[in-house]
Amino acid sequence: MECMFWQCKSLKELNLNNFNTNNVTNIRWMFKNCSSLKELNLNNFNTKNVTDMSSMLSLCKSLKILNLNNFSTNNVANMDSMFFNCSSLKELNLNNFNANDVTKMQMMFYKCSSLKELNFNNFIINNGTYMFCIFSGCSYELKNKIRNLNPNIKEHAFYEN
Repeated sequence: MECMFWQCKSLKELNLNNFNTNNVTNIRWMFKNCSSLKELNLNNFNTKNVTDMSSMLSLCKSLKILNLNNFSTNNVANMDSMFFNCSSLKELNLNNFNANDVTKMQMMFYKCSSLKELNFNNFIINNGTYMFCIFSGCSYELKNKIRNLNPNIKEHAFYEN
């Protein structure tokens, strides 16, 4: 499913509620640069076998709210630039994300400048994860909130690029 909807710039909404993703391992660039996408339903998306989510939603500049609470990320190794420049995204639920096996996470939320609510209370992060500039371009308030809630996140995650 890599690059499946890549560059679908006119796509405004998409419901993949009944989409069978049981055997999918790669969703890299799946929605990259779907710049008009405002609504995306991934509620029943099965991600238990996925290993690469890099740039999955990169440049989805019209998305405002996204709930990925049901995503299983136990096998994911790469989340680089997953939400890169999702500049209208205000609310994101990653509460069940397990990033314990993730080795690449750089620029994951780069330029998510409108992001006010990032729920990832159960977000488990491996100390060996490459986290450079994860929150670069995010608001000062969000960065402080994340620092307070997740003291295990290293300072280089907050560097500006």
